[in-house]
Amino acid sequence: MHQLSQIQANRPLVSVIMIFLNEERFISEAIESVLAQSYRNWELLLVDDGSTDRSAEIAREYATRCPDRIRYLSHPDGDNRGMSAARNLGLGHARGDFVAFLDADDEWYAYTLARQVAAMEAHPEAGLIHGATEYWFSWTGAPDDLYADYVDFYAGADGIDHLYPPPELLIRFLSDSMSLPGMGSVVVRRELLEDIGGFDERFRGLYEDQVFLSKAALAAPAYVSHELWARYRQHGGSACRNADTRRERQMREAYLRWLIAYLRKHKIEDERLWQLLRERWSDLQHPHRARLKLLRKPGRAKHAARRRLETVAGAVLPERVAGSLRRAAAGSFLSVPPGTVRFGDLRRLAPLDPGFGYNRGGPVDRYYIERFLEWHADDIRGRVLEIGERTYTCRYGGERVQVSDVLHVHEGNPEATIVGDLATADHIPSDTFDCVIITQTLHLIYDFHAALATIHRILKPGGVMLATVPGTSQSSRDEWAGIWYWSFTKHSMRRLIADAFPNGVAQVESYGNVLAAAAFLYGVAAWELTQEERDFRDPQYEVVVTVRARKAPVAP
Repeated sequence: MHQLSQIQANRPLVSVIMIFLNEERFISEAIESVLAQSYRNWELLLVDDGSTDRSAEIAREYATRCPDRIRYLSHPDGDNRGMSAARNLGLGHARGDFVAFLDADDEWYAYTLARQVAAMEAHPEAGLIHGATEYWFSWTGAPDDLYADYVDFYAGADGIDHLYPPPELLIRFLSDSMSLPGMGSVVVRRELLEDIGGFDERFRGLYEDQVFLSKAALAAPAYVSHELWARYRQHGGSACRNADTRRERQMREAYLRWLIAYLRKHKIEDERLWQLLRERWSDLQHPHRARLKLLRKPGRAKHAARRRLETVAGAVLPERVAGSLRRAAAGSFLSVPPGTVRFGDLRRLAPLDPGFGYNRGGPVDRYYIERFLEWHADDIRGRVLEIGERTYTCRYGGERVQVSDVLHVHEGNPEATIVGDLATADHIPSDTFDCVIITQTLHLIYDFHAALATIHRILKPGGVMLATVPGTSQSSRDEWAGIWYWSFTKHSMRRLIADAFPNGVAQVESYGNVLAAAAFLYGVAAWELTQEERDFRDPQYEVVVTVRARKAPVAP
């Protein structure tokens, strides 16, 4: 067994609860994102909350295909009982030490469970841990949505990971100094869930997560990570998007009434908490005054207010005036005022290492590439084709690899078993490979559409392509300099893979942040950044884009 898989086999079992109601459009993608996890010791509980479309059929198909890992659950007589009751049904069947949540219209990153379990093991005192969530609009592919994705990075008031003793996390939620996490970014110890009685079934769809998180934050310490763990799909069918203002206000009032009663029942007398509750109740009674208060608040609420004002200004003022107001407002939000930046060693016109950072100990992009392949090591099996050399096939495939092939575009490579250009490779037999590894290569192929079509053709049904492409990058000075044609984004790769892998399943992700991107451009080595600096993810700075695409299996 591969060393990584052996280590994971001895790790705690995680019960993943996925509730769904008429999610036939998205549920397969959500389940596939669980199947793609690099952490392997999990069970998936698919809880049907009274679906009337094909989503129940899809869920049962997955449970039939993987009976040792996936189970299908439903209420008696196929009732619809709401999100809280559905999650409680899953909790009643969970066997894991930890419980994680993923809704059927959302997705995880390939590393999510691995990072959640690592955080749980590193902080045994924490009953609940949550990370950041990406608000995912670009899944539609519509031009207006491509740049609408955003991430709430409020790990703490200072943006740094923290352990919060009770009731500190609840205080931060109520004061709007920290964002409420999406449930896909939450993992909880099962004993804490049993202690607090799971979810309150009186809250069927709105504020059910706030009630649950409030109970958890009052009962045990909570650890909040800056790491990005889930994609929260934004679409018109979601419960939150369908709630009108009146309904939302009613449920907020119900939540506040519940919280007051809960605090009294459990004799919680923290004065800060009660003061915040009085303020939130006053805000509910006087909504116009509450909106004005946002302008005086730091952090997330103030930024939200500013965005609303910018929208209004753009609609009613001439662009020249509105632009001036936007620039002036932006200046007040800058942590470092203009003219005070200290560039230090970076005030230079030549990089520290023109060779991407190899001469200083290894490039930043390779860190992301190798982490991606490590997370998907289980896909590297059977007959494997790698481009240029077999280094990653051997490193991450190990004994699972039965036949290792290497494709090179030129004659003379002693490792090559196949010579040719992927864009014109008709000589490679179809349905041949279980896995194709193609790292940092597609940007060197002018007709990359044809190359992707070839890869899809030569994969066996159910076979997997593991690909990486450059995002933010300098170009090379070596033999490939004259054919460095392209850079990519996660949005462009999603559209390309959707065309190249019809009826298949793909996870497209990006890695990097402003510091990692700058370090890579200057040739700073990966080891010169801390792991926290490397692993922090900001979707606006894509150093490397990764793709795991599975060719559709043959229909039974």
